[in-house]
Amino acid sequence: MRNPLRILGVAALALGIAACTKLTVENYDRIKVGMRYDEVKRLLGEPTRCSDLMTVRSCTWGDEARHVQVNFIADQVVLFSSANLR
Repeated sequence: MRNPLRILGVAALALGIAACTKLTVENYDRIKVGMRYDEVKRLLGEPTRCSDLMTVRSCTWGDEARHVQVNFIADQVVLFSSANLR
């Protein structure tokens, strides 16, 4: 038999981690074309991954199921999208 207190503790921890994420609809709505990379990073936290192709830096916050993707040229937002934030 499983310890109900342990299960409850794990569930509370998971809920707490999910509650403190910066990956929210409100923060996504604050992203604007022309924002600098460091401004977006302050808003969403450290990106999960970034890749550079020629002059375009593409950064993703989150995972395959739920994420925000932002493309930068000359360190400024030119395009951004989200999946499953709502």
